[in-house]
Order: sequence, then C-alpha cells, then structure tokens
Amino acid sequence: MGGVPGSLVGGDTAPYTGDHGSCPEEPAMHVLIMSFGTRGDIQPYAALAGALARAGHDVTLAVPSGFADLVQHAGPGTITHHQAGSTMLRLLREVMPELSGPLDALRTLRIMTSAMRELNAECWAAAQAARPDVLVYHPKCLAGAHIAEALGVPGVLSLPLPFFTPTRAHAMPFFGGASFGAWGNRATYGFRRAAGLMYGGMINDFRREVGLGRIGRLADPLRNPDGSPVHVLYPYSRHVVPVPDDYPPSAHVTGYWFPEHGDQDAWKPPADLMDFLAAGDPPVYIGFGSMGFGKGADKRRDAILAALRVHGLRGIVATGWGGITPGKAGTDEVLVLEGAPHEWLFERVAAVVHHGGAGSTAAGLRAGRPTLIVPFLGDQPFWGARIHALGAGPSPLAARKLGTGLADRLGDLVHTDSYATRAAELGAAIRSENGLAAGVHILEQLAGVAAVDE
Repeated sequence: MGGVPGSLVGGDTAPYTGDHGSCPEEPAMHVLIMSFGTRGDIQPYAALAGALARAGHDVTLAVPSGFADLVQHAGPGTITHHQAGSTMLRLLREVMPELSGPLDALRTLRIMTSAMRELNAECWAAAQAARPDVLVYHPKCLAGAHIAEALGVPGVLSLPLPFFTPTRAHAMPFFGGASFGAWGNRATYGFRRAAGLMYGGMINDFRREVGLGRIGRLADPLRNPDGSPVHVLYPYSRHVVPVPDDYPPSAHVTGYWFPEHGDQDAWKPPADLMDFLAAGDPPVYIGFGSMGFGKGADKRRDAILAALRVHGLRGIVATGWGGITPGKAGTDEVLVLEGAPHEWLFERVAAVVHHGGAGSTAAGLRAGRPTLIVPFLGDQPFWGARIHALGAGPSPLAARKLGTGLADRLGDLVHTDSYATRAAELGAAIRSENGLAAGVHILEQLAGVAAVDE
C-alpha cells in the first residue's frame, strides 16, 4: 500500500478540508471503531462513525452502553452499536469515588483487572460479528492492535492528543508543557510502551485466546508484526498543536472530530437553562467533569461560588459525576446543573473554566471562548500549557490551589481582552477545518477503497 498524500500530514502542509460524500462507484467498507471512557472519550469516535456512514460505509461502534445515541443521523451507510466496556465504566463511576485507602485500592485493582479482561473479550466479540475491513482503536482498548492482527486487517491507533509519535518539538503530553530539549523531548516517548509493561501478561493471554503468539512487554505499539508502521489518527487541530517537522507519514493530524449539528438534535435544553441564559449577560461556564472522584467536591463548589461572587459574574456550574457537589447555588446569578453538551452550551457563554480534558478543550476553542484550565491529572496540564502559549487564556491553575487562586485567575480570564480576541481567532481557524472528512479519506485509503498516491 502506498503512502497517504502529503496534504494530510507533516509540517506546513495544508489540512484536508474537502467535502466528502458517498461515491456509488466506490466499494463501501466496514469499519470497526473501539473506544472506552466517558462521554468526552467516546464522542469523537461517534462523530467519526457518523461521517463514515454519511460517506456510504458501514460502521460497528464498540463502546459502553448508553453512548449509542451519540450518533443520531447516519446513512446511506449503517451504524451498529456493540456494547463493550460497560462494566469497567460503571466501576470507575461507582467504586473509585469510594476508595479510602491502600486495601481498597488493591481490591479495586483486582476488580478492574477482571473488567479489563471483559472489555477485551467484548471487543473481540464485536470484531467477530463485524468482520471489518479496517479497525480504529483507542489505546484504552488494549486488545485493538491484536484484534487487527488476528483478523489480518489494518489496525489504526487513534487518540486526540500527541501521545505516541516521538518528536523533538515537545515532550510527551503527560509531562505537561515541560521541554527537555530536542533529544530529551523525543526520549520521553519511550513511555508509550507503558501499557505493555503493565499489562503484558493480560495482553499475551488474549493473544493466545485468539490464536496469536506471545510478544515482548517492550513491543513497540507503533510497529506492526511485519515491521511496517502503525498508522495513527490524531483528531486535534494543527492550529492548537502544530504538526512537528519530524512526524512520519503514518502520523495524521486530521483536525478535530466534532459531531455534525444534526447529531445533537435529540438533546433538548431544559427550561431552567434557557431561562437563565435569557435573563442576563452571557455567563462563565465552570465544570470539572468527574475529576476528583468525589473527593473535595464541596470545597470546589465553595471556591467557585466565591470567585464568581467576587467579580460579580453570572455563572453556569456543571457538577458532572463527582467533580462538584450538586445543589442550588442560593443566588439567581448562578445556575447549577449536571451538564449539557459542550458543543451547544459553549457558544452561549462568555468564557469557560474546566479541567482540560481533550474534548472540553476542543469544544471551548471551537466556540472561540477564552479558557482557564484547572488540571487534575494526565494530559490536562499539557492542554493548559497550550491554551496559555496560544494566548487564549491565563496560565493553568493547579487543582490543589483552586480555593486560594481561582478568584484571581478568573478575574484575569474575563478582564484580559487579548484572551477573547485570540480565542475568537483560533475558533475561526478550527471551524475552517474538516477533520472528519480527513479521517474518512485516510481510512478509505488504508482499506483500499479509494485511490492511493504512490
């Protein structure tokens, strides 16, 4: 198979922005998409499923139950939901907030290991039912690459942050915005082998079950068994993280995968939200999703309400599932709700404050809203550093400093005009991209259903 056209990858080349409709003369393909996590983790892949179906392809979406309705409009291709990962997601939501010590953590680890094995088995069942031409898998689905190998089809790794492909331009995102120099930055990507080190036994058990041989714990997730590179789809914008000059042709920065407007039609805003938005100036959105796992939720709520009060700001506070304690705010200037689709809500607020998840960051920037990130873990400090470096918001505020630092940082966010100006510019640039079309185009080429540039 030849390489993907240069217009889709690398350095200063332009992103793919063409429209993509179904082409009756081209054979349809069947794509299996696997992802795991909360709504923000699943939504980009549901959006890709919708785009593939609109282009005439059939899709099997293997994700936890409850997320099948994220894609409302398909056709002429079909979308089939196959439940995968529901047990592990339930454990994350119900068990993690109750952990109180090392013994609880050890017991939970055993339960989680069982749930991970179940996720692997469910993904394999989905693959056997789908018999796909190409498989797209999030790295949280540990079996993804091995299922592709067992089926003999292209396996495409995908995640919305530059985590896997080594580069001199920046360190792996889990180091936040730190830089260790060109070679030091590149060296940090050795951590991409961590899943093999941690779960090598589980992975080899799965490989044996599907008829494959053992692999080493240090096997490179970016190399296929025959030595060819694994293609990676990175659904984020090059306007947010520029494409490094040393990225190989197998690394594709497509642009964000946002749901089509029609995919959101099923959600109807509640009356109290509509009334609140109509009652005054655009509010500030503050929400941290599941971050904190319930610990410190009362203190976060108090800090948020106090900071809004100091600056006389209207606010929408989204409690998520554990990030902030729910309940009435005690003032008409603040509305507390569980949540609302960011694509709908962020267009209607003045600024956003959140934990810096990849999906939340993307939605805020697409809406052109100045952003303050309060990172808790993982890649969130990286997105906080990117927001500040781009001039679209203040430097990130560490979650542990929320009580003492939020009021000052919130004032900086809403009173620095340059943040709003730069965020609006970024929003326009992001909206000009067509990440879904680029993703569909690459998958067609890898599956051999579209012409491939030699």
